[in-house]
Amino acid sequence: MTVQSYTVNGMTCGHCVASVTEEITELAGVTDVAVDLPTGAVSVTSVEPLDDDAVRAAVEEAGYQLA
Repeated sequence: MTVQSYTVNGMTCGHCVASVTEEITELAGVTDVAVDLPTGAVSVTSVEPLDDDAVRAAVEEAGYQLA
């Protein structure tokens, strides 16, 4: 298992957290996503290391941006 950390800008509520979590969870190999709304910190657990571009695309699909 691999854990990677990111910071997402623009999240302001629980719906934001749910959107980001849903999009990242759809990436192949992701087993857990933990989001801290106040800081924008996102911790992603996956079977193998994820491609940062794939994570960025998932976050952008949810309507937000990686810091």
